[in-house]
Amino acid sequence: MSDVTRPAPRQEDVGRAGRFLFRAGIGLLVLWVLVPIWFLFVNALSAPSEVTSFPKRLWPSFDMASLQFFWNFQGVTRALWNSVKVAVLTMILSIGMGAPAGYALSRFDFPGKEFFRVLVIMTRAFPLPLLALPLAVMFIRTGLDDTVLGLALVHAMLALPFAVLITYSLFSGIPVELEEAAWTLGCTRFQAFVKVVLPLALPGIAASAVFAFVISWNEVFAAAVLTIENRTLTAFLLQSLNVSPLPLKFAGGAALVLPALIFIFAVRKYLFAMWGIANR
Repeated sequence: MSDVTRPAPRQEDVGRAGRFLFRAGIGLLVLWVLVPIWFLFVNALSAPSEVTSFPKRLWPSFDMASLQFFWNFQGVTRALWNSVKVAVLTMILSIGMGAPAGYALSRFDFPGKEFFRVLVIMTRAFPLPLLALPLAVMFIRTGLDDTVLGLALVHAMLALPFAVLITYSLFSGIPVELEEAAWTLGCTRFQAFVKVVLPLALPGIAASAVFAFVISWNEVFAAAVLTIENRTLTAFLLQSLNVSPLPLKFAGGAALVLPALIFIFAVRKYLFAMWGIANR
């Protein structure tokens, strides 16, 4: 009699069913993400008369009438440019403040360190509608109301906790012995950070930048409340939602999604490096 025990048929069936459910769940999740994007771009790249037609084609007719109408709509180009400026400023502010804070939390022990970490997380405990009125009053008094910089400061406040926590986790994973070795070779702390730590931290910093960009690009409440003339694209589309035709809405949605996808694709190698995936 063989000493090798074979798994019971019931165990094999359970394992096979588990693998099937896992793959089915992954497939449903992919469809949940990709189908709305496909539906959005099919309508944005189709003629206005085809937007309400069903069933939908698998491929759009690549009629640019909807996009041309969107691009020529009064105020769109200015709102799009405002979105770009606010998103870039948000990235600079959140990374410029978040990365040093994450490095300090990782490398230094100081009184109130744990309280500071909790305080960083607590900034997300207050919903933005609760802060809208105090922010509006403060911005009016300081002259930051209806400005790109004022809105970027609000968006940076939203993105800063993610930047601090991501960079803190990243710097904690980089051995401090690498910096100490650089110090013994004559580097200052700043030189060791720039030459040794920063190249290793680029994937995490890129991930923080992606989060900051997407948060700013998609945010609509603060942009609608704190701006009037300098509205971002999301606030502009929300303002004209009830009066704009359907092709304009789909073209505007595509204009909101496409830059974020391009930006994520541009920094994908850093994201893959952070997740331990080979970049191909």
